[in-house]
Amino acid sequence: MSPLITLTSDFGLQDYYVGAMRGAVLRLAPEARLVDLSHCIPPQDLLAGAWVLRHAATEFPPGAVHLAVVDPGVGSARRPLVVQSGGYLWVGPDNGLFSFAFQASGWQAYEIKHPDLCGPRLSATFHGRDLFAPAAARLATGFPLSEVGPPVYDPVRLDEAEPRREGPALVGQVIHLDRFGNLTTNIPAAAVAGWGEGWQLQVGDQVLTRLYRTYAEAEPGALLALVGSAGLLELAVNGGSAARRLRLGRRAAVRLELPA
Repeated sequence: MSPLITLTSDFGLQDYYVGAMRGAVLRLAPEARLVDLSHCIPPQDLLAGAWVLRHAATEFPPGAVHLAVVDPGVGSARRPLVVQSGGYLWVGPDNGLFSFAFQASGWQAYEIKHPDLCGPRLSATFHGRDLFAPAAARLATGFPLSEVGPPVYDPVRLDEAEPRREGPALVGQVIHLDRFGNLTTNIPAAAVAGWGEGWQLQVGDQVLTRLYRTYAEAEPGALLALVGSAGLLELAVNGGSAARRLRLGRRAAVRLELPA
């Protein structure tokens, strides 16, 4: 079967960057199937890139190679990385983009050092084309993981990807804003399972005390909380935009007060 490689970046679609990266892959792996997850990650936004990878890349069959480039530190001392986790290979910069992959047991990470994994040139500003794309192509066509380079035991992780405990409260934040204006938090479904009476969810100047199952359960125009398709607590407005209603966006604080 032809190797499967996905591509994710903050390059946008108006420049040559995506096309050049795809070409660098196909030059070395012409039979590869390329799937673009998104190239509209906000520029240099690692949390947004990690979100897309966590909830889109993991829908692919095991064995897929996920090439991801959101790389504000390109050309610096940050490490180029290959991660094996969850049945996939993840190729990109060691800057927190793959934080979620390190939550799985048995992950392995390697710094890309082998000269065969680099393209014919290595610019200081376009490692997506010159390093990560060739590495993904080689790995997808059988390059041994054990020869990538030295193991990495301390990969960079995004602290903001997980909520924190403050006594009986769980403090999180909005980590995704979709085109409908829904605000997805980093509070997982497990934290809200079996909610009974006495809890409060505070976001901005609003306090919510009910968890809905669907958007339509609430009255039209009503602000509501529910567990969304990503398995995370979400704020929405039935028929409207929670982002506009609350005048909030990504990284806005959310506080869940649980009964004592």
